[in-house]
Amino acid sequence: MQDPVLDTLFLPLESGAIDWPANGPALFLRARSGDALDDIARDKLLCEQSFKPQHDALLRAGFAMANSDAGPFGLTIVLPPRQREEYRALLARALTQTVDGGIVMAAVSNNEGAKTVESDLKALAGNISSQSKNKCRVFWARVDATRANAALIADWRQLDAPREIEEGRFVSRPGVFAWDHLDPGSRLLAQHLPSTFKGKVADLGAGFGFLSDEVLKRNPAVTHLDAIEAEGRALEMARQNLAAYGERVAFHWLDATKPLPGPYDAIISNPPFHATDRADRHDIGKAFIVSAARALVSGGQMWLVANRHLPYEETLSSVFKSVSVAAENGYYKVFRAVGPKGVSK
Repeated sequence: MQDPVLDTLFLPLESGAIDWPANGPALFLRARSGDALDDIARDKLLCEQSFKPQHDALLRAGFAMANSDAGPFGLTIVLPPRQREEYRALLARALTQTVDGGIVMAAVSNNEGAKTVESDLKALAGNISSQSKNKCRVFWARVDATRANAALIADWRQLDAPREIEEGRFVSRPGVFAWDHLDPGSRLLAQHLPSTFKGKVADLGAGFGFLSDEVLKRNPAVTHLDAIEAEGRALEMARQNLAAYGERVAFHWLDATKPLPGPYDAIISNPPFHATDRADRHDIGKAFIVSAARALVSGGQMWLVANRHLPYEETLSSVFKSVSVAAENGYYKVFRAVGPKGVSK
């Protein structure tokens, strides 16, 4: 897939506007794989990525992965996420993990607010340079303690800190899906989930744990629940929110489109349908459905909520013996699918 932001990101290094660090690798925050990395020596980048599919892709490409307290670095490269508090905290953190005199560099597409993010980096660092290509901007600042806004850096470092939501029922943080409220689709699914689940259940794309909590709270016959989530930052919140259930729940940093650790008696899900851009990704939800069918026992059931426009009915019918709409409104449908058809392993 084309990735114009990633292609633009390395322009200053390719043009000689900035240099790779002379000693040690550069840190790459929210790193993702792509063609732009093919010609980069693997020892030049130390990558950090909390989203499991991209983390695994970087490992397959031969890059080493960093822990959060690594550094400091002569060059820190950032692919800022969309959510404002999260990306501001990431930029502030990048400055603190870069040596004085080093460079913090980032790239954003124009239609995702490149100039705004560039202005934010300038506000933190006190200086900025930039290049444009592919309808994207790459911009960088030299770390200079005499020019940096230390107070703003300290404030922004805390912007994505975990905090209570829903009157203290849950802990969440910016950047997590529906981070500051209960997603209406998940709420509709929760309202129609049965209280007759038993045995082993999985929540695919568990987020900060709302649906898992609903299942465990209402279904005493559920002996075990696997909270499966690809975004590590969300899974950290789920661990806190579901800690009271003790050994009844286990947490898995997994890509739910891949084989699951079942078998399960039931699976629930509000699958994502976006990846690194705003375009609908029907294939993600469809892959969740196929993975669920493969992981269920004979006669097992899947409960899924989706936006009405998403074309999941055909996929559900192809891998389940019985599919029905359990609830719907003007925006969402809740599906109940029973009896996997023995999808090829």
